[in-house]
Amino acid sequence: MSIFGGGTTRCDGRPVDVLPSSVPDTKSLDHEESMKKGIHPNYREVVFQDTSCGFRFLTKSTVRTNQTTKWEDGKEYPLFVLDISSASHPFYTGAGNRFVDAAGRIDRFNKRFGSNYGSKKKKTAE
Repeated sequence: MSIFGGGTTRCDGRPVDVLPSSVPDTKSLDHEESMKKGIHPNYREVVFQDTSCGFRFLTKSTVRTNQTTKWEDGKEYPLFVLDISSASHPFYTGAGNRFVDAAGRIDRFNKRFGSNYGSKKKKTAE
C-alpha cells in the first residue's frame, strides 16, 4: 500500500520507492496534540446565511464572527451573514443568461467593424 492510497505503483507503472514499514500510521496520530499551540485558527462548524434569499447552510470554517444562531438540529452555532451565495448568484441560478448591454458595446462594435465581422468574404474573380 502506498502513502498516496493507490497501491504500490505510480501512474506511469513504475513502483513506488517507499517501504511499507516507513509509512507513518496516520490513524494513530492525534492531530490536536501534534499541532503547535496558539498559531492555528479555530476550525469549527459555522452557519452561513444569504441575506438576499434567506438560504442557510452549515459547514466548517475558520471565519470569525460574534453572532450565533440555532440550527435545525437544535444546537447553537456561530453565524456568518453573506450578501450573496450560490443560491442567489445569477451565475448559479441561471438568471445570468441575459446579456445586459448597458454601455452600448454591441452598437459600438457594429459601428466599428460592421455587422458581418468574422464572416468569410467571397472573392469575386474580375
